[in-house]
Amino acid sequence: MHAVMVRLSALGDVTLTTGVLHFWHQTRGMTFTVVTRDPLTPLFAGHPAVRDVIAVTDAHRSPHGWLCFARTLARRFAGFPLIDLHGTLRTRLLQMLWHGPVHRYPKFSLSRRLFRATHHPGMGVRLLASSVPQRYALALEHQAPERTSLVPRLFPSPKELAWASALLKDLGLCRPLALHPYATHPAKTPKPAWWRTLLCTLQEADVPCLVIGHSSTPLIAHSPVDRTSRDSLRQTMALLSLCQGLVTGDSGPMHLAWGVDTPVFALFGPTTAHWGFVPEGDRHHILTASCPKAPCSLHGKTPCPDGATCLDRLDPQSIAASILRWRARVLP
Repeated sequence: MHAVMVRLSALGDVTLTTGVLHFWHQTRGMTFTVVTRDPLTPLFAGHPAVRDVIAVTDAHRSPHGWLCFARTLARRFAGFPLIDLHGTLRTRLLQMLWHGPVHRYPKFSLSRRLFRATHHPGMGVRLLASSVPQRYALALEHQAPERTSLVPRLFPSPKELAWASALLKDLGLCRPLALHPYATHPAKTPKPAWWRTLLCTLQEADVPCLVIGHSSTPLIAHSPVDRTSRDSLRQTMALLSLCQGLVTGDSGPMHLAWGVDTPVFALFGPTTAHWGFVPEGDRHHILTASCPKAPCSLHGKTPCPDGATCLDRLDPQSIAASILRWRARVLP
């Protein structure tokens, strides 16, 4: 069976759909046409469940542009199921125009907002009972599958892996530890000085490090190991697949590393595990800043009322010590 899946943004949310599509491909024999934002279409290259990807461009952002786009999609895929894993006004309009079965997933929007406002323990338990990939899967499943069966699946090509291997060799790095010190919303990552302290501490302990991600200001200017804004999405995926691990805040690259089976040290502060985005499995380490107000934001957009993010209160040297102990256990 073929279906159309729509998830427009953001990087992490779209990455999390890849494991769900892989699960449905294996258990139901399904294939998919994916509708997502243009910059995110490379995520699905090489995915065995994805037959085609349709890009949503800036031309579709206006109400008229989206209406025309939605009508075209509805006509082109008349009779096919639509799986809406986004759940916004735009995709609700697409549902109204669709000529075929429509499947939605439970967003728990009200529960998340009430828990953020009240921190009621019972509501917290309900949210922790399922991850975002499990909630996605409930669009078709009567019961949420096991978390481990929905792990994101990304597929760097042999050419991309060869490029990444050659780059690391040129940099004199073998299985480096990647650092992603950036975030779309600043409250979700410590400040640059924090990351520089962490980087220096690791380098003094002879840990090879590589900085990844996109920002207008690199963490370490003019450093060959700082790849800030130098690499494409696919190149970043390939690099992460060859790294021993990734240190990051709650970010899109956190999910990229998870999708290529690279261990993650994830720093969580204003957003917590209740929102359902934490990497699953013993290979990953969730480091949560202690704050009685957390979670205080749905997406990290809300500025900290205390004037500094809770993540800045984490001790970078203690984080480095944890990473060094982990390396001693897992590396030959």
